[in-house]
Amino acid sequence: MKVVVTAGPTHEPIDPVRFIGNRSSGKQGYAIAKALQEAGYNVSLISGPTCLKDINAVKMTRIETAKQMLIEVQNALPADIIICCAAVADWAPEYSPQKIKKGSGDPQITFTENPDILKTISNHKQRPKLVIGFAAETQNLIENATAKLHKKSCDWILANDVSENVFGTDENHVYLITKSKQEDWRAMSKAEIAQKLVAEIKDYFK
Repeated sequence: MKVVVTAGPTHEPIDPVRFIGNRSSGKQGYAIAKALQEAGYNVSLISGPTCLKDINAVKMTRIETAKQMLIEVQNALPADIIICCAAVADWAPEYSPQKIKKGSGDPQITFTENPDILKTISNHKQRPKLVIGFAAETQNLIENATAKLHKKSCDWILANDVSENVFGTDENHVYLITKSKQEDWRAMSKAEIAQKLVAEIKDYFK
């Protein structure tokens, strides 16, 4: 079976030397891609900027922006499964081709909304059989993640509370939310979460 995984942040450029991004390390997405490959899946990993190394036997595509990520995800279809683990920036600033110099007051930056990759693929004509998203929340975790599940039209959401700064660590605490169940996966390593997710996927396709 073919699986597409997205991982890491996106960097949205302000000018040639600055960007807006987020704190995602990509570790969870890379762990998921590695676990899937070791379980015998054909894996394509589309990664934003990270310090992580390529994974053997996984097709790697590296991008910078949300728009680039959407293009590469669509190019990777058709697929049986997609796991949207990347922390995609919600907005992109208007780009200045020249470095914005200080000294003339606060810069006025206009933002536009980035494409919603999870929602786009959930409603795509080549929609994978299983669409999995992630929800990083700082409050009302279950409520907000459940709302995201329905709003994005995906099948599963893995939700985690990032209010205590889990970015860059090797451990995570997630909840699996589907249309029929909610499961509290205790705090464990990101590699263990990846293995648990692979087991859930195998069970789903029995």
